[in-house]
Amino acid sequence: MKYTDQIGHTITLDGVPKRIVSVVPSQTELLYDLGVDVVGITKFCVHPQQWFREKTRIGGTKQLHIDKIAELQPDLIIANKEENEKSQIEALAQQFPVWTSDIQTLEGSQEMIYALGEILDVRRAAGEIAGRIAGGFASLRPLYPAVPAAYFIWRDPWMVAGGDTFINDMLRRCGLRNVFADLPRYPSVTLPQLAASGVKLILLSSEPYPFKTKHIAEIREFVPDAEIALADGEMFSWYGSRLVHAPAYYNELLDIYR
Repeated sequence: MKYTDQIGHTITLDGVPKRIVSVVPSQTELLYDLGVDVVGITKFCVHPQQWFREKTRIGGTKQLHIDKIAELQPDLIIANKEENEKSQIEALAQQFPVWTSDIQTLEGSQEMIYALGEILDVRRAAGEIAGRIAGGFASLRPLYPAVPAAYFIWRDPWMVAGGDTFINDMLRRCGLRNVFADLPRYPSVTLPQLAASGVKLILLSSEPYPFKTKHIAEIREFVPDAEIALADGEMFSWYGSRLVHAPAYYNELLDIYR
């Protein structure tokens, strides 16, 4: 069977894959929830804990150990355009089937879930998860009118989520207007820039930089009138089955600002 992934690359599989390597944390968790087993994961694939403890780790998302992956002889590798390095994925694709996702929106996530359900012959489980995600987002209570917001992912340099990211789509669905939506990907910004942006709500993510309460005071010096809160990065940037739980988290987070 032939399958085309979200970057337009087509792979050919002889049957349902049995030796799967996942190199993306949120997709690893999805595979577990789909009832699919894997032989290898990255060191950042912390969910589920059982897999994190037991499965062979093949490096980090940006620094895959290609030799370790080759030893596992996978019949499918599941990757992501943003989270993995293009050169490494291309090298792996020379040896093994690689299916790569490319996700900037909730719709893109749903497409990925259904596609993996098809490839891995778990259509019913994929449909159930996708349905639960859709139902959760239908219950989301976005802020209105939209609140100018910024979402920080890094410090030194300060970096935020730009407009062409999955995080931006989650912010939009929450009724938050990303003040840096006109910038691509994850741009570096200065705190004076932030102060001039008109921002009213600032979210400091738990990943990839582990923001803590002490960083709130650092930013508040520049934006004394803005609300600043710590945010669960998995809820804003994991685009697999973690999205089942995201809307309830968003509603609770946003209740503070209603």
